Amino acid sequence: MKKHLIVAMAALLGATAAFADAADRYRGTTLTVSWPSLGHFQNAEAVIETFEQETGINVEIDALPYLQLRDQQIEELSKRNGKYDLVSWVIMWKGEYVDRGLLSPLAPFFENSALADPDYDMDDIAKPYLVSGGLVGGKKGYLDGPGAVLYGVPFGAETSLLAYRKDIFEKHGLTVPRDYEELERAILKLQELGIPALTSRGKSGNDVTFAWLLHLGPLGGKIFDDDWNPVINSPEAVEAAEFLRLVSQTGPEGMSDFNFGNAAFSFLSGEAAMYLDNFKIASAARDPNFSHFQDKIGYARHPVGSRCSAETGGFAIGIPENSRNKEAAFLLLQYLTSKEGDQQMTDQGGDPIRISTFNENQESRPESSAVIGSLLCADTDWRPLIPEWNDIQNKVLGPALLEVTRSSRPVQEIMDQANAKLTLLMGRAGY
Repeated sequence: MKKHLIVAMAALLGATAAFADAADRYRGTTLTVSWPSLGHFQNAEAVIETFEQETGINVEIDALPYLQLRDQQIEELSKRNGKYDLVSWVIMWKGEYVDRGLLSPLAPFFENSALADPDYDMDDIAKPYLVSGGLVGGKKGYLDGPGAVLYGVPFGAETSLLAYRKDIFEKHGLTVPRDYEELERAILKLQELGIPALTSRGKSGNDVTFAWLLHLGPLGGKIFDDDWNPVINSPEAVEAAEFLRLVSQTGPEGMSDFNFGNAAFSFLSGEAAMYLDNFKIASAARDPNFSHFQDKIGYARHPVGSRCSAETGGFAIGIPENSRNKEAAFLLLQYLTSKEGDQQMTDQGGDPIRISTFNENQESRPESSAVIGSLLCADTDWRPLIPEWNDIQNKVLGPALLEVTRSSRPVQEIMDQANAKLTLLMGRAGY
């Protein structure tokens, strides 16, 4: 452990020296950063202090509640001269920001030898994070492929995993689910034992839709086919909705009103034996203010259905087109997402974006191998990253899935009706 620390510190000192050399002509510049007032970004403040010390570049942070972030950013980024030099966005916003001409492509900066760190290693960044958070213009307009341009780098990105109570599984001889058949058997066995099985989001809109999406991909479903025809009533999509109904019937009390925080709390407080959602549960489990079960929690990759699939979500960072300090802003972006910066973020309790960081921190982060397993098949098209998504989840999918979880009406009927509504919505939007 001591040797690892010495090697890491030596690499960090070399890297920060290189940053200082590159940043010398920007010494005294002040950058303004816009991002959400969430835990990962609060953890970044200590890393930014190191950046300031090493480069002489000053950084001011404008941290806003998540729900206020998009409107404030669009207002500032639409001005001729805005106040922001680096911004963070939820992956669903990237296409809109690029369509409005608000972001700068990053390739010119990474190709500038006077700015780019030769040891940055873009290939080490988890590709599902990079594609979902930063690429625009490829397949479907938001995936990799011909025409794709890099506008952002993941920062605060996420994928999904399964967390489970090791003590409960060992006591009752349960197998840690590797696939959906085993997951269903575990749920039914726990139900027989009178133990709430799998906690889940259930609140209308984003939350219940998110819960369904967690099952849709592994069970082989999609929201649209390749020609943008809605297929949320396909056999695979209906199977995912039926599985969600099973989860809702066997989970903790009150789950139909759970958001992410409620679902996480119910697991960490011992009200459910399993949790299937984003990996941020692991950080909360390490915090004694949230959980007393840290040593009793195990982690596994997202279970496989007819295919391997896991969530892609969270945030990315990039440079506004109207920034007056683009090159200095790039140095900050590069610093935060470099190998050394990613390790610093991890040390502060942030979320890694690099495979090497997950690998090198498995002792302190026992969820790392599960996260790597999920990232091997994380779906960059997990949800359509299009402007209509809010209407889709709030006006079509949310109400339909709420009926799935709160009624006994045949699921196929519910999803057929929702598919018709979605077809009309997409037709009005011009797809």
